[in-house]
Amino acid sequence: MRMLSKKNLGAAALVLLVAFMSRGIAANDTIIIKAVGTWGYFSNYPKHESPFWNQHIAEVSKGEIVGEIKPQDELGLRGFEIIRLIKNGVFDFAFGLPGYVMPENEIFEGADLSALVQNITVQRKVADAYFPTLARAFSEKYNAKLMMLYPFPSQMIWCKTPVNSIGDLKDRRIRVFLTTLGDFVEGVGATPVSVPFLDVPKALEENLIDCVITGTMSAYASQLYKATPYGFKLRVGWGLAFGAMNRDKWNLLNPAQKTLLQNEIAKLTEKMWRETATEDAVALDCLASGPCSLGENGHMILAQPSDQDLEVRNKIAQEVILPRWTQRCGPECAANWNRTVGKVLNLRADVTLQ
Repeated sequence: MRMLSKKNLGAAALVLLVAFMSRGIAANDTIIIKAVGTWGYFSNYPKHESPFWNQHIAEVSKGEIVGEIKPQDELGLRGFEIIRLIKNGVFDFAFGLPGYVMPENEIFEGADLSALVQNITVQRKVADAYFPTLARAFSEKYNAKLMMLYPFPSQMIWCKTPVNSIGDLKDRRIRVFLTTLGDFVEGVGATPVSVPFLDVPKALEENLIDCVITGTMSAYASQLYKATPYGFKLRVGWGLAFGAMNRDKWNLLNPAQKTLLQNEIAKLTEKMWRETATEDAVALDCLASGPCSLGENGHMILAQPSDQDLEVRNKIAQEVILPRWTQRCGPECAANWNRTVGKVLNLRADVTLQ
């Protein structure tokens, strides 16, 4: 996807800054945190991101810290420009996807490379292992303090026609939103197509794509099952997200405020990991014909990957996903990955690739 030009980015930043400032000036002893969330139509924003900044932090700080947050889609943003807006001070805090920072630096992909992790417990270990690496990168490149990593429900593949194995994906056109997902899709012999989530229904209707990669809960909430009645329960990613704060703003907080904010974000992080695991299972039940507390069932036909499928996935990881990422990121980056994520997954990137 194309990044905003510097001219357009500056204009967008100015408009957003004025909009936030126009909401009023608080008392001198109050710290205002201008934040931007992920997508308002996905569950993480209304369930976690918005309540935390718009209500919770003011309550627990007794008004010393007041948050103001809107989702990126409401602000007309696409996700790729958010970290630069943090660096420039347009926002004080942002939730976003490390993979969306990748066009500028591939190191940000390392904690959510496609198809490497099949359960959320391991994904948490991966995120924890890679946190110091991402924290350094955020600080050095974007003047940002990384404060949390958290998941979206797992990313799976939803298709218009039956899919019972990885082999069935060959020659299909599959919607992706991250480079590493495109690597997986090409690894199975399919064609990746970059489509914004809100454009997915039209792309399916016009036969521009045959399948969609998106999260389990977003597939249910958007009623994707009406257009793609077949699902393949291979987790190809987790949509790992970050919460990061502009360091200049962070430095304005006194020690007690810093401690409070860190503690509350740590609680939020634990809650989001715990609830995402539950949400993932609920969404799969609702998409199929299991017990569903959310509404109607999608009656999807969900295929479980076989042992052979998992072997193919391992081969794609070793021969396509890791080598391509290593070539993008470089040997030093890959060596660091081997010392961190690689140890958790018992995988090794080839540092000799150039």
